[in-house]
Amino acid sequence: MTSVHKLGTSDLEVFPLALGGNVFGWTADEERSFAVLDAYAAAGGNFIDTADSYSAWAEGNRGGESETIVGKWVRERGNRSDVVIATKVSQHPEFQGLSAATIKAAADASLRRLGTDHIDLYYTHFDKPEVPVEEIIGALDELVKAGKVRHIAASNISAERLRASLDFSEREGLARYVALQPHYNLVSRDTYEGELQHLAERSGLAAVPYYALASGFLTGKYRPGAAVDSARAQGAAKHLRTERGRKVLAALDAVARAHDVEVASVALAWLAAQPTVVAPIASARTVDQLPALLEVAELRLTDAELAELTEASA
Repeated sequence: MTSVHKLGTSDLEVFPLALGGNVFGWTADEERSFAVLDAYAAAGGNFIDTADSYSAWAEGNRGGESETIVGKWVRERGNRSDVVIATKVSQHPEFQGLSAATIKAAADASLRRLGTDHIDLYYTHFDKPEVPVEEIIGALDELVKAGKVRHIAASNISAERLRASLDFSEREGLARYVALQPHYNLVSRDTYEGELQHLAERSGLAAVPYYALASGFLTGKYRPGAAVDSARAQGAAKHLRTERGRKVLAALDAVARAHDVEVASVALAWLAAQPTVVAPIASARTVDQLPALLEVAELRLTDAELAELTEASA
């Protein structure tokens, strides 16, 4: 394996790029998904990120399609002990929310689809402030004690709720979050930087950011006047209309030229160099899209380059 990083305070060791499974069963069918997973594993990748709700939004899907594909791939390749599988709870159409009963039922459904007896990293996908943290942590702790989940994590959560969860776990000696999945990238820094990042740093949490490439904007393929055939084109193109977006692209272009790499590689390398970040998440619909993402394992930016990008995205 090229290089692995320890995930927070857990015993999980992960490749510095988490492969996003949101496209599996959506814009990538089973055959394409298997090809991407094979190429990622061949490069030393071992960290697969999915969710029980992927991809319920696509016509004809019910949710769980991505988990099913990941589970089938692992089964056919016989490599369960080599991969770290992360999945999430709260958004599946049949398992909405974070009540204790929902968490436990959703976990069992995920285990069935993944065809495994344990989930390595189990995230609360979107926090539900109406559910007490005591109920959420209590249910997650039961899953850990039952051996169904190895470690727990949180995504889309406020600093206040995260702090309350960590305090409760410590006070009661229950399973404790080891990682955080924030929305974080060069053009979306406000939700994570500040209180949440400081709390993660103080608490030894690993950050595994999603939308690491801003729905594709930070790949550099979105330019004024360029039409891109992608299901996420609208979300990505909005950044072109902002001064920040245009400044970031210009800075990324300059650094990418200096290293003779793709723009996406530089965007991921900037993110990987930020405090607490252990492995950004990025997805690939095709094998061709993968090399630029995998480059993050090797690419090191200079302090001056990191400062230039940080300033452009301020």
